[in-house]
Amino acid sequence: MKHRNKLIGAAIATALALTAVGTTAMAGTTTPRHTTVSEQDQLQALYKAAKAEGGKVTVYMGGDAPGQWDGLASAFRQQFPDMQLNLVTDLSKYHDARIDNQLASGKLTADAAILQTTQDFDRWKKQGDLLKYKPVGWDKIFADAKDKDGYYTGVFYGAFSYIVNNKQLPAKASDFKGTDLLKPEYKNKLILTYPNDDDAVLFGYKQMVDEYGWDYLAQLIEQNPKLIRGVPGSAAGVASGDYRASIAVGGDARPNGTQVFSDSERFNSWAQRGAIFKDAPHKAGARLFMSWLDSQAVQKNAIATWTWSVRADVAPPTGLKPLDSYRNTDPKAFARFMSDRAAVERFRSQVELYFGRVEGADPGDPTGTLGRTPGGF
Repeated sequence: MKHRNKLIGAAIATALALTAVGTTAMAGTTTPRHTTVSEQDQLQALYKAAKAEGGKVTVYMGGDAPGQWDGLASAFRQQFPDMQLNLVTDLSKYHDARIDNQLASGKLTADAAILQTTQDFDRWKKQGDLLKYKPVGWDKIFADAKDKDGYYTGVFYGAFSYIVNNKQLPAKASDFKGTDLLKPEYKNKLILTYPNDDDAVLFGYKQMVDEYGWDYLAQLIEQNPKLIRGVPGSAAGVASGDYRASIAVGGDARPNGTQVFSDSERFNSWAQRGAIFKDAPHKAGARLFMSWLDSQAVQKNAIATWTWSVRADVAPPTGLKPLDSYRNTDPKAFARFMSDRAAVERFRSQVELYFGRVEGADPGDPTGTLGRTPGGF
């Protein structure tokens, strides 16, 4: 996980360098402005407004490990040195509870949220809790990654699938399939994130059950997998060479593993949504952060170094095709799954019969110190 954070941080630093070049060029030329220059101009105007507001912003961001998004926070502060940013990482299912409690108590700490729990954004929009705001570059963002009315906007596409030891892969990696994991060589060599702990992982298992039936899970458990909380740990287990595969996860699995998108099975992809709250204490600061994150420079040089950008004018990372060219995934399917909470809970309860109750500390807050209102000023 630390390795992945360093990669993201380095990529964002590159984005900042390119941004600085673009801003300097803008100041020294009278030629028509390119999109990136125009966006930097807009960001500077937002920066000015945010400083006038007090120069503060608190963002709750879904993640599995403390410091997972420190690279983003550092890059934002570097580009906007007069801003104070509190970027708080924890599992999305805990952040949304904090936000609901803050809204109910009338004491909102979070200015913006970037979470995996897609159903929350639809609910918050319906309740009138979100600020209508279209970030810089909104017209370039794919339709399935944003609310058509502008109340929430995606910041990246996530994708969970298999992570497999390189030595176990077939000649064509995409020929790998879930039934391969039932072979003897995977006995005691699987590391799995509790599917009943993370809805994006859970949906991956829903796709597996739809394909192979419940007996598949019974056979999978007979392989005696190692069960952990959090997605990064599963990727790290394969990366280290200690384990041979994981299911419905993502992340950097180098040097020993590869994330595999099967040609014969469906995999989960979704747009990670972000929004600003209507009663946010620092609306201008939140507008700046969301626009910065969706700007072409950051999407290209930070986000698209490890996953798909939500912008149509930013190419995918090396080794990946455009997301819409994968016929066995639908970025809108996860949101549909998440919207039926009763069905989600019924499926989770059944999955728990196979994997047992979740054990272990919250990977996003292992010391349990965040509390109800982290990130306040």
